[in-house]
Amino acid sequence: MDTPDQLSLRRYGASPGSHSHDHFQILLGLSGALDLEVAGRCVSVAPGGGCVIAPGDRHDFESSRGSLCLVLDSAHPDWARCTGQRRWTKPPADALPLAHYLASALQQDRPLAQTYGSALLLEAWLGSPRSHLSMPGPTRRRTIDWPALQQWAAQQWHRELTVADLAAQVHLSPSQFAARCRDDHGVGAMAWLRGQRLAQARLLRGTGMAVAEVARRTGYRSPSALTAALRRAEHHR
Repeated sequence: MDTPDQLSLRRYGASPGSHSHDHFQILLGLSGALDLEVAGRCVSVAPGGGCVIAPGDRHDFESSRGSLCLVLDSAHPDWARCTGQRRWTKPPADALPLAHYLASALQQDRPLAQTYGSALLLEAWLGSPRSHLSMPGPTRRRTIDWPALQQWAAQQWHRELTVADLAAQVHLSPSQFAARCRDDHGVGAMAWLRGQRLAQARLLRGTGMAVAEVARRTGYRSPSALTAALRRAEHHR
């Protein structure tokens, strides 16, 4: 990234699709819950939580009820110390009040927040002596009954279904489920979830059911949203 580090406040909603950056991206949750899939692993950024995305990591996000995050786009090489297995961790306590202050300062256009905020965040994130960056060791692989999970999901589209819901059905953490999904199906957990919903919609449309009723039963926001999803799927075949 040739431009200086940039701090911003961002609101997240529907998934924009998988993408990547050539710089580090650091997210700290301020309100709402943001579900991300980063390099095949799933993490939820809630208020007080955070995530460090490394350059080149493909990632996707979705927030069913909306989420507000403080976001730092940075090329500083020291952020690499928070990547690898360490990226899906809760920020140290020192970073949280700083994040809220910087968010308020950005809203009030205080110039020093943009000038020094990125350096202060890095210092706060890396300066904690606690082992907040540790991750649990590998766990024994649990068998997933994918057909049973597909049948269960097909009965749940009337509500907001998340990767965490799927993971709970097979007694795995969201990150474990995301990794297994990529291993077994070659796609991320959120992509698999969207694919199952779209497959159910196709099945119902094949019976002659009206688009509006199919959209209602499969949890799409509107008939036009379902139609657009079907068109995108056909275009990528």
